[in-house]
Amino acid sequence: MQFDTLTLDPKINRLNRRLESVVNTAIRGVDRVRGGLRIGGRKAPYDDDAYEFIGGDAPNLRKKHYDKSLRHLWKAESNLPWSSFRDCNADEKELLGMADRALSDEERECVERMRSEDYKTLLDREYTPEQKQAIVNILTLIGHGEAYAWLVSTDLLNKVKSTGGRAALTMQVLEEAKHFVVLRELIGAFDRPIPRMNAWEYVLLERTFKSNGLEQFFGMNIVVEGFALGLFGMMAHMPGLEVLALFHLDESRHTALPTNYFKEFPMTWWRSHDPRAQLRRLSLVLPALPMLPFIEADLAILGVDAFDFGGSTARKILNLADRVGFRYAVPRAQLEQFIDWLFNSYCQATRPEHERRTYMRAETSRGRTIRAVESTIFGKPHAA
Repeated sequence: MQFDTLTLDPKINRLNRRLESVVNTAIRGVDRVRGGLRIGGRKAPYDDDAYEFIGGDAPNLRKKHYDKSLRHLWKAESNLPWSSFRDCNADEKELLGMADRALSDEERECVERMRSEDYKTLLDREYTPEQKQAIVNILTLIGHGEAYAWLVSTDLLNKVKSTGGRAALTMQVLEEAKHFVVLRELIGAFDRPIPRMNAWEYVLLERTFKSNGLEQFFGMNIVVEGFALGLFGMMAHMPGLEVLALFHLDESRHTALPTNYFKEFPMTWWRSHDPRAQLRRLSLVLPALPMLPFIEADLAILGVDAFDFGGSTARKILNLADRVGFRYAVPRAQLEQFIDWLFNSYCQATRPEHERRTYMRAETSRGRTIRAVESTIFGKPHAA
């Protein structure tokens, strides 16, 4: 695939990498000491070096329970036609159960093997090794986030009210599990080294996981899921990554969940305006900003300006927070001006020919379908 690769100063990229490495060593060192003393430390039972949860891959458990459950997932509409459920689409009504029964076990194994080989051939044909590594680095960034989304949504399940609320969170738990295991397999097909979680993402995800009560809704469903929504929307048009459009559709529901939940169970005025809560929310958003210089070089290889992506995503996250009632310690207009100033200051310092831009009006989601999905959440998209 041809990308309009952006030219960046390699010295700046090396500096960003060294800075992240120092911060990562310090933060994780403190967490290891605190964990050893049992006074805090890392909360998530997740090994981002191995890109799996503590305890290993355990593929037999996944295949015997998770995969099997999905194969045998029944639809209420087909089994209880008298009920009010309408959960089958037109194709499922005609084809449900037919495709799987048409293949023998040997044929099914052959089909899956051919699909895997064909897919790797497509990746080798469409992308250079450098492009493949950049895609893996970005997808792994989302993959680590999906691991925490799985943990946080499970944690939230016992904190929401109502049968409907629990049903909604139960579905998110299922979808986060699907995203994590499917992304791991997708990333593995690129045959490139898989990076650990960077320090900035580590801080953001750990703080979100440690947040109290429904404040986790803000950290995960608005900030982290909003970030993932932006990345999926930016990459789903690329050859071999079309499945990300389905992930994007899932994430659109996840980002909408706080809005729908708080319509049923509104936040009190104090929960929305408590100065301490506002500062906590702001402190959750800020660690996402240093991630942009860290992934700048990878996005540049794919023809995307990291700060266009950052402005597009930040605008949508602030939009979601406003709709739910999550207030910050700083008015939104001032926060947008600060983010724009920060992005332009960095670019002026690192890009000799930079001209000031309004990054908060950028739009990096691609494709008519993706834009249509996002318009239901954010309204009409801005032009870049």
